[in-house]
Amino acid sequence: MSQAASTASEASPSRFPLAVLLLGGAAIGGSPIFVRLSEVGPMATAFWRVALALIPIFIVSMLKKDAGPKPQSLSDYGLLILPGVMLSLDLAAWHLSITMTSVANSTLLANLAPVFVTVIGFLFFKARISGVFMGGLALALAGVVILKGGPAALGNGDLHGDGLAMIAAFFYACYILALGSLRSRFDTMRIMLWSTASAAVCIFPVALLFEGHMLPLSVYGWSMVFGLAFISHAGGQVAITYALAYLPAAFSSLTLLLQPVVAAILAWALLGEAIGTMQALGGAVVLAGIMVARTSRPSA
Repeated sequence: MSQAASTASEASPSRFPLAVLLLGGAAIGGSPIFVRLSEVGPMATAFWRVALALIPIFIVSMLKKDAGPKPQSLSDYGLLILPGVMLSLDLAAWHLSITMTSVANSTLLANLAPVFVTVIGFLFFKARISGVFMGGLALALAGVVILKGGPAALGNGDLHGDGLAMIAAFFYACYILALGSLRSRFDTMRIMLWSTASAAVCIFPVALLFEGHMLPLSVYGWSMVFGLAFISHAGGQVAITYALAYLPAAFSSLTLLLQPVVAAILAWALLGEAIGTMQALGGAVVLAGIMVARTSRPSA
């Protein structure tokens, strides 16, 4: 076999997971639109996001014949629940930050998750980070800043809300790393079933305590939370969990910077929010950063 053919055969297995990862990032990119259009509060919306997502996840889990290894000990069950706990903290902090600071600040700072993933992976898991990957990460983050209106946009928020958005980014990084570690042991649907159920259990009392009103008032309101649950969570998170078995967590989290790009496109298409030169340039820079990081070695 020639060297070129060998290289192609090694690269091809990662193409499908990469495509699935990009699709998952795009699906989650619609979540700010669903949250914004929801008839219930941010915490209640976060609860319905994970609770309703259990419907398709449970059905697929029941239909799947080979669900892979089962948890054997209390520690296994604890590890399966951990991503859901991290996700519930992420959603609670992010949804609350949207009500306390500007949407630009909340979205921008919540997208610092790839930075936390990279730092945590380097400090605690001895992950090797290449200079090419760091360059791609910096370029993609710069694109998100441009997309959200430049550094000046950070001056329009509330310090407490900004802090909550950064806390959300940290917990989302922990969620991604927890998923990545589980994918070497358990099937995608088993992980999603346990993590989604535990997230719903954690978020429900918080939503009930802070907001009280949990039920949407109309068919339109229910369609928003169902869309958030089925498309953004059941579709997006399942795709990401699947891809994490084949792609490094740091690169996978970086690819999720596509979310604000997708959100801007959907806001233009569905809400009539214009895409200006800054937004178009920012989206292009984000994509360029992801492409640069993609050229780095798998150890990144």
